[in-house]
Amino acid sequence: MASWPKRALEWIDSRLGFSAVLEHPIPKSASGPMGWWYVFGSASMTLLFLQILSGIGLVMVYVPTARDAYDSLLYLNYEQPMGWFIRALHFWSGSGMVVMVLIHMTQVFLHGSFKFPRELTWVLGVFLFLFTLGLAFSGQVLRWDTDAYWGVGVGAAMAGRVPVIGPIIVQLLLGGEIIGSSTLARFFALHVFVLPGLLLMTLALHLWLVLKQGISEAPEPGKEVDPATYHAEYEEKLKDGEPFLGDATWKDAIFSSLVVIVVVSLAAVVGPMGPSDPPDPTLSGANPRPDWPFLWLFALLSLSPPEYETFIILVFPLVLVASLLSVPFISNRGERAPSKRPAAVLLVVVLYSLFGVLTYLGHTADWSPIMDAWGSDPMPVAMVERSSPIELQGMLVFQNKNCRNCHAIDGIGGRRGPDLNGVGARLTIEQLIDQVSNGTPGGGNMPAYGKQINPAEMEVLSTFLASLRTKDVGPAKPHLTPGKMILTPTEKESSKDGSETN
Repeated sequence: MASWPKRALEWIDSRLGFSAVLEHPIPKSASGPMGWWYVFGSASMTLLFLQILSGIGLVMVYVPTARDAYDSLLYLNYEQPMGWFIRALHFWSGSGMVVMVLIHMTQVFLHGSFKFPRELTWVLGVFLFLFTLGLAFSGQVLRWDTDAYWGVGVGAAMAGRVPVIGPIIVQLLLGGEIIGSSTLARFFALHVFVLPGLLLMTLALHLWLVLKQGISEAPEPGKEVDPATYHAEYEEKLKDGEPFLGDATWKDAIFSSLVVIVVVSLAAVVGPMGPSDPPDPTLSGANPRPDWPFLWLFALLSLSPPEYETFIILVFPLVLVASLLSVPFISNRGERAPSKRPAAVLLVVVLYSLFGVLTYLGHTADWSPIMDAWGSDPMPVAMVERSSPIELQGMLVFQNKNCRNCHAIDGIGGRRGPDLNGVGARLTIEQLIDQVSNGTPGGGNMPAYGKQINPAEMEVLSTFLASLRTKDVGPAKPHLTPGKMILTPTEKESSKDGSETN
């Protein structure tokens, strides 16, 4: 009689059916000993497990609130024993994972391993790559420094341009009207729960298809893929194939070990990434930029004319993803050897060259739109001479908070935001206060300044902005609704003194 552990395993296996898959001769190389080209997928998975282990250590200390996130990272860097190393290990293993997945996808593309019958395996691989990039972006947000704050603001502005559902996406990302604790909590959930869960489920399906469809044999020049005969030919090759649990496994183990050594060395020598300055949008000279996987897109936006910005933000990424997903359906038969597919090789060379050049330019490119003015630029003399004392106080707030980093007055100033000439004729004081306090997360790059400007500063600043109009144009009028009137600050004071307003 079989022992109870064996009976229990047999009972479980009879329900899951793993042995039926493992007994099939598919986990072999159909072309003899496997080369080193096949090690990048295993290295990617090894780095994923390293990400999970280091991430577990980080969430034990990290506090996902706008008030405490930054300080908790400083605590990890300088006070928690080995905290800096765990942060560095998490960052460098994440960067390494992006690199390994990119190389793995490139190898699969060049070897034509996406062709029949492995089309779905490639499609799932594309989603694994997208989830990996999502983890990279959400991880940068969790650093909660200046780059993270502005990155969320710009990301929300990009999402806000999506037709019809843009405001809904922005609300879903930010969790409110301003970038704050709700925003950070959502990105924390996305980074720690949602994206890893989706990635692990997709990875399980990806590996299952590798077992079911087999390990793609090395391409042979002149040997074409024919769906009508492929399965029979592949099964015949498997009879003389090499077991995967042998030479291939040793190569995977050796290469993955070398990758882990490199990542650990970088973590120990270079250390963690950030955080940089605290997430204060009023910091002078803020010139945020994303982490390296997104620098190419950053540079593309910075160097392109403004009229192409919406296309690059909304259409271009969709075109890239659709192109990747369509690869196995456009060409799922024929030659697989790179020497017989020069167009595929040329495409890879061109894309990687563009990626490298744009990534390099992303390190030095100005943030789009170009910023060429700073708060030290003097205000127009005529404006100073005609301003009232309270307007002069607001002018000082405008200068000291570095508002001119983004906004021009009389054509002098930054170009991140619109020129403020005539803004007093377009917006009332109440609307100006709302705009400055809450920003424009649904359709622009302006962040919320409600927590950086106190009420007294906000009052004089809004008064100064309301004065920015020509003499022949009156102040903006409030939009009235039936039965309701918006009071100006003067009228509010009058009503407090007992005067009646109808």
